Amino acid sequence: MSAVNDTNFDSAVFLLSGIPGWEDVYLWISIPFCLMYVISMVGNSVILFIIKTDPSLHEPMYIFLSMLAVTDLALLIATMPTILGIYLFNSREISFSACFAQLFFIHSLSFIESSVLLLMAFDRFVAIRDPLRYASILTPPRIAKIGLVFMLRSVAQIFPLPFLLKQFQYCQANVLSHSYCLHQEVMKMACSDITVNSIYGLFTIVFTVGLDSMFIFLSYVMILKTVLSIASRAERLRALNTCVSHLCAVLVFYTSLISLAVIHRFGNSSSHLLQIFVGYVYMLFPPLINPIVYSMKSKHLRARIIRAFIQ
Repeated sequence: MSAVNDTNFDSAVFLLSGIPGWEDVYLWISIPFCLMYVISMVGNSVILFIIKTDPSLHEPMYIFLSMLAVTDLALLIATMPTILGIYLFNSREISFSACFAQLFFIHSLSFIESSVLLLMAFDRFVAIRDPLRYASILTPPRIAKIGLVFMLRSVAQIFPLPFLLKQFQYCQANVLSHSYCLHQEVMKMACSDITVNSIYGLFTIVFTVGLDSMFIFLSYVMILKTVLSIASRAERLRALNTCVSHLCAVLVFYTSLISLAVIHRFGNSSSHLLQIFVGYVYMLFPPLINPIVYSMKSKHLRARIIRAFIQ
C-alpha cells in the first residue's frame, strides 16, 4: 500500500479480518455470533427496562447496573456492523475515517466500563461498611455527577487518538488482524514515528485501567476486612454473596482486556489465532455474561424479570 496523504485519505481503506483459513465456513461461524449479539442485546435491554419501570429497583446498585448495561449495548452497536459484515457478507473494507471513529468509540466505552466497575465496587463497599447511610451517601444526583465525571475522563483521554492517527502516513500492509479497529494495531500500520502514540496509549491504559483495577482491589480488601469483623457466619456469607456478580464482571472484563494488551505488545506471529480469540472474548463476553450473571444472582431482579415475562 502506497503512502496515504491528505488527497486520498477519504478513499483509503483498511482490510479487517475474520478467522484466517476458515473463509469457507464463515456463514456457519456467523450463526453463533448472531446468537451472542441477540442474547446480549435482549439481556441488557431487558435489564434496563425492568430497572426503569420498577420503582423498587431505583437503588444505587441497580442504577450502576443500568449504567453497565448501557455501556455494553453501546459497545455491541460499535462492533456489530463490522464483525457480522465479515462473516455474513465478506465485507472487509473499512475507510480510515470509519476505522478511527470505531476505535474511538470502542476504547472510550471500554474505559467507561472500567469506570463503572470501579463505581460498582465502591457501591458494594459502602453497602457493606455503612449500610445505614448507604442510601444517603449514594443518592441519584450524586451518582449522576460521579458517572458524568468518569465518562468525561474516559472520552477526554481517547479523544486525541483519532487526530494523532490521522496525521500519519500509512505504507505498511493494510490488513488488520481483528474484525474491528483498535488503536494499538492501527498505529502499527503507519510508516511514521509512532512513539508519541505508543507512549500516550500506555499512559491512558495505566491511568485508567491500572488505577481502576487497583482501587477495585483496595475496595475488596476493605470489604473483606469489614466482612471478617461480622460475628455471624450467615451474615458474612450474605454480605459476600452480594459481591459475586460484580467479581464475575470484573474478572471477565479485566482478564480479557489485559490479555489482549499483553498479546498485542509482546505476542509474535504464532499467537495470531490466540490474539483473535482473546479479541472476541474482550468484545463479546462482557455484554453477554453480565446480564446473565446479575439476573441469576440478584433475587429481586430475577423475580421482577420472571414476573414481567409471565405477565
